Amino acid sequence: MTTEDPYVTHRTLLFTVAYEMLGSAADAEDVLQESWLRWSGVDRAQVRDPRAYLVRLVTRQALNRLRTLSRSREDYVGEWLPEPLLTSPDVADDVELAESVSMAMLTVLETLGPTERAVFVLREVFEMPYGEIAEVVGKSPAAVRQIGRRARDHVAARQPRVRVSRSEQQAVVERFLLALRTGELQELLAVMAPDVVLITDGGGVVPAALAPLHGADQVARILAGAHRKASAFAATPVWLNGEPAGRLDIAGEPTTVSLAVEDGRVTRIYVVRNPGKLTRLDAPAELGR
Repeated sequence: MTTEDPYVTHRTLLFTVAYEMLGSAADAEDVLQESWLRWSGVDRAQVRDPRAYLVRLVTRQALNRLRTLSRSREDYVGEWLPEPLLTSPDVADDVELAESVSMAMLTVLETLGPTERAVFVLREVFEMPYGEIAEVVGKSPAAVRQIGRRARDHVAARQPRVRVSRSEQQAVVERFLLALRTGELQELLAVMAPDVVLITDGGGVVPAALAPLHGADQVARILAGAHRKASAFAATPVWLNGEPAGRLDIAGEPTTVSLAVEDGRVTRIYVVRNPGKLTRLDAPAELGR
């Protein structure tokens, strides 16, 4: 009788840890590959808790990669947004997991330093003890508590003020996509908050705004203009990063649209157009804690 390797058993968890650390499924997969090679050389008899060991191993690899990526992302053309993941509606059943992988949260996590991000993700999302986190990041437990407090305050100051229900998010997304399909300026204005922010990521590969656009008037005109200029335009509801979102097909090219919603209106629009980040829209990613 063969027993499944702990790496295989916990792969969904390990991918989720790496993805939350890096905001990129492609980089997360690379980290898992490196971690598997290291795990293959470990004396399993010396490992008391394979799950905890593997999470530590993956986090260390992700931390190394994040430090390297932080430098390359400074040279990125325009705004850098996390790689969107197609997910099943089931992910939303775990409210905390869904919130932690949402585009809004991953964008906030980008504003943390690598060590702060590791501490926040391991503590707040995966509830790892401070002592274990200290081993991963090479700090004392007391220092880790302090880093965790700072990271928590930083995230709390930047994340959406109100958590909306799944049904409210879905209703607003559907209204927004309908307004996009018609290209009606007034409909777009009606569904957006006056101080809405539009962030687009084209990676210097496809046309996209190089800086965030602010205000409903400006954003509505840009979106209505995109609809008018497209030779073919389709807007479909999908689940991305654990929440209702949209997929646009503009002249045959995919684009994803994730929305932050407050008080029944769209407050932030995250548009990913970089083709290199849109390769995982055919099958739902498996995420779990």
